[in-house]
Amino acid sequence: MLQNRNIMGSLAAPRIPVMTHTASEPDTSIRKRSGWLIPIVVFLATAGLSALLLLYYIAPRPLSFVREPPAPVSDTRPVHISVGGLDLAIPANYVVFASARDGGRRSDVALFALLPGMTGYAPALAHDFASNASNSRVIYFLLREDQLNLREDERFQRIYLAYVENPAGTAAPYGLTEYRFADNSGYRGEDLFVGETAHGKALFRCVRYSETVPSPSCLRELPFANGVALSYRFKRTYLKDWAAISANVEKLVRSFIAPAQP
Repeated sequence: MLQNRNIMGSLAAPRIPVMTHTASEPDTSIRKRSGWLIPIVVFLATAGLSALLLLYYIAPRPLSFVREPPAPVSDTRPVHISVGGLDLAIPANYVVFASARDGGRRSDVALFALLPGMTGYAPALAHDFASNASNSRVIYFLLREDQLNLREDERFQRIYLAYVENPAGTAAPYGLTEYRFADNSGYRGEDLFVGETAHGKALFRCVRYSETVPSPSCLRELPFANGVALSYRFKRTYLKDWAAISANVEKLVRSFIAPAQP
């Protein structure tokens, strides 16, 4: 009888399924959520860790927030510095920063002198060395480690020609050829002047005169020794003297190379 009542009850009132969840039947929505939630958490954690590592490697160290000011001296005693394995003995009055005069191994060293004779600092010349006028006679040098150390003809062909308006250039005074950098390039606001020397091309990137830059400079970068590059900068006013400046710079900086020890 009990069995018959159960059968009749099931015929009289059909069951409505009830949405229940047991341990053996997990909720589909929960299963779907857990499927994408874990990868997102892993992704965010990885991205955060990567950002921290990137920040560690590229963020400036505390000392780099304040640039060391120039601190010239009149002392002419040699400072012994090694840059990229090149041993140098540089008179102290050519060294711009006090920290470099501690000597030793460095990744770079900043120097300066006065045109046209490449004169080192002296108190009587303090005003000239401090000048930033368009006709300032100060010339700045930088010797630095550079393993790539492109020759100037390579730099011209592989880098600069892609950014000039006219790859043929135009004739300019003083035996130079002028190339105007395109305004949509990373060198906008600059002109490239190319001269020919006994050793090949000499490239000068010169900032253009403008209302915002009334005292522009020209920059040359070239290999100096194995793993060491030399760059120097002077006011565009003196571009007419580029050949003499180039010869005098090379003569001066080579005079700083320390004699080989026996």
